[in-house]
Amino acid sequence: MLPVLLSWSGGKDAAWTLHVLRARGDVEVVGLLTTLTEGHDRVSMQGIRRDVLHAQARATGLPLVEAWIPQAADNACYEAAFGAALAEATRRWPGVRDIAFGDLFLADIKAYRDALCARHGWTPHYPLFGSDTAALARSMIAGGLRAALCCVDTIRLDAGFAGCAFDDALLRDLPAGIDACGEQGEFHTCVSAGPMFEAPLALARGEIVLRDGRFAYADFTLA
Repeated sequence: MLPVLLSWSGGKDAAWTLHVLRARGDVEVVGLLTTLTEGHDRVSMQGIRRDVLHAQARATGLPLVEAWIPQAADNACYEAAFGAALAEATRRWPGVRDIAFGDLFLADIKAYRDALCARHGWTPHYPLFGSDTAALARSMIAGGLRAALCCVDTIRLDAGFAGCAFDDALLRDLPAGIDACGEQGEFHTCVSAGPMFEAPLALARGEIVLRDGRFAYADFTLA
């Protein structure tokens, strides 16, 4: 089987990508790669705490490679950290040159990842790309995935959705024009359970904080 590294955000799309890859039978996911922000000790963009991230990794049964970027990092900083993480992965799993992403339909992001991976001699894979996101969201929920909205872009979606469960009720309540999977950046999620986990995580929701005058972050801690 082809050994593959998985880009892991801690959210539903990465988690479902792991589930899909494991069901295929022709690849073996050997590890997870996550970008974190220095000083905050949280997953970049999602804002998921590092200890929650590590609990997720343990629940998948997979080792974790961390890529650290400074606060307010520019793209060059991100790319350097990503490249260093890929190099670490190669040291840990000699011969691994394939990485999977949970992107759904944004062609510009896919093209960027294609070019970035090519510069490092890696081959990207996108198991969910092109999916009908409304149908995909329903499949995730019906398939046992449990997640909550940990970050909401308040320019696109009301801050009141921060902390809400990613469930059928949420899909009914999302305003018209909001993607069911938040693929346009409307929201990000933190996964606590699903078929990709050996056991569910017990998470407690804490305070909701507005950062940069725009992003409403719901804090989740290990209960």
